[in-house]
Amino acid sequence: MTEKKAIDQFDLRSRLRFNSDNGRIWLEEHRMLMLHARALGTLRRELFETLGPERARAMLWRSGFEGGKLDAEIALKVLEGEDFDAFQIGPAIHGLQGIVQSAIVENNIDWEEGVFRGLVNARNSWEAEAHLQDFGPGDNSACWSVTGYASGYVTRFFERFIIFKETQCVCAGHEHCVYESRPAEEWGDDPVVNFLRGTDEDYDRHQIEREISGLRKKTVSGGRRYVRPEAGNLIGESDGFLRAFDLLAKAAPSPISVMLSGETGVGKEVFARWLHENSPRKDKPFIAVNCGAIPVELIESELFGVRKGAYTGADQSRAGRFERADGGTLFLDEVGDLPAAAQVKLLRVIQSGEVERLGDDQIRKVDVRIVSATNANLKSAMQKGEFRSDLYYRLSTYPVEIPPLRVRNNDVVILAKMMIDKYSAPYGKSIHGLTDRAIRMLKAHDWPGNVRELENTIERAVLLADDGAQIEAHHLFPNGPPTPALGSSLSSEGKLGGCRSDKGSTPDWAGLIKDGFSLNQIEDELVRHAIAIAKGNVSEAARLLGLTRRQLDYKLKALEPTE
Repeated sequence: MTEKKAIDQFDLRSRLRFNSDNGRIWLEEHRMLMLHARALGTLRRELFETLGPERARAMLWRSGFEGGKLDAEIALKVLEGEDFDAFQIGPAIHGLQGIVQSAIVENNIDWEEGVFRGLVNARNSWEAEAHLQDFGPGDNSACWSVTGYASGYVTRFFERFIIFKETQCVCAGHEHCVYESRPAEEWGDDPVVNFLRGTDEDYDRHQIEREISGLRKKTVSGGRRYVRPEAGNLIGESDGFLRAFDLLAKAAPSPISVMLSGETGVGKEVFARWLHENSPRKDKPFIAVNCGAIPVELIESELFGVRKGAYTGADQSRAGRFERADGGTLFLDEVGDLPAAAQVKLLRVIQSGEVERLGDDQIRKVDVRIVSATNANLKSAMQKGEFRSDLYYRLSTYPVEIPPLRVRNNDVVILAKMMIDKYSAPYGKSIHGLTDRAIRMLKAHDWPGNVRELENTIERAVLLADDGAQIEAHHLFPNGPPTPALGSSLSSEGKLGGCRSDKGSTPDWAGLIKDGFSLNQIEDELVRHAIAIAKGNVSEAARLLGLTRRQLDYKLKALEPTE
């Protein structure tokens, strides 16, 4: 299939969206840029002149590798046709981006082992052209970012480290460039590949990683250099998470009031603590109060303090949360649950910076930064008269929305691995990550309880998993997946409804398990149900099961013959 056919078959052009009003270009959910090739070539030349040839090549290759991984995510998402057709989405995207025109001329693909060995002819490489303009002919290889891209794309597509090496380049007088691909271990002691793998003794891979990490943290904002702080225990790389984190990071040095919104369990208090710990107030108290957990009759005394004898049971004077947070940060969680009387008094304290304890007439000055959080729709509450609009606008000077975990699909596995490390030591275990099936199940679940639910799930899985082993799917959900497969429901009798077997009957899962029906047999039966529901369309069945077409093909090959 030609590149043009790949673009047309998978409708890649329609996935490229231009929004000139807000200055963004998107390819699927990935933000893209249109750059002058000559301008990018200037940056490339500066890298060679500033860092030297070896480090410049390494940085270009790693940059291309990251881009290839991102485009492989797009290919895996739009997977619809035969495997080789879908695989060629990578070269098609590369051509669509104006990087290079490439054609696979030799390929030896082992889909089961996840291996691609082949040759690619490349024409019109922007990088080769830039190298010729800046350094002239002579180099045997110049397409470092292009081969990095190809390596990243194939590595992510097959989930195995595969490296492309340029064996022929127009910079050395050839008619076109040629890239050869093999699994990394099959290159042996090839010096170029060892250099890329970071095994060459003259190449400090960790130093390059630190330099790239430093470049990622630096952006230019308003003519001044803005350095993003370390994320610390805020974990994520999805676009939604990074947008929220960037907003938070920019607010950290200032005293501005921040309102964190998001569903229950997304980690609003963790975000609030990070904000405090990265602010000038970090050496002062961080006081958190859950406004929804305090009885209405006690909320004012908890926030503003109480004088001895103010009411029955107030046998001593005590400071409220505002006074205790003086100089620091006060985190008001579930602020939408504040009663009307407390809202009035809170507004006055924010406006004046003065606190008056319940039953007292003494005024106390406080310097407190307010960070509030809510999972409620406060604008709707304002319209109903349940929340004061003047208080809302005081609290939400700087709103930050934290996305739910279901739209942070790429973050789920990252968070899970961090939580495995967190809980392995307390439970005295060495857990070696997650199986592929467990990862698929993590990604398939909607996580209505968000990060909190994920953390509970991982802690339980660490407890159930064997020491020195991996976490299996049944460790994550020992009572079965919380969201039954294929939109079916599990009855109290243990029967799976909503889907039919090829014989038209609903299987009695409880009875089957009781009779020794294995997990593999259950999985095989679900695969058959998916094929039946999709009326034989393997791609549609794969979508229903949350698998790729290739993964489902493997399972179909392994199925025992149906009687």
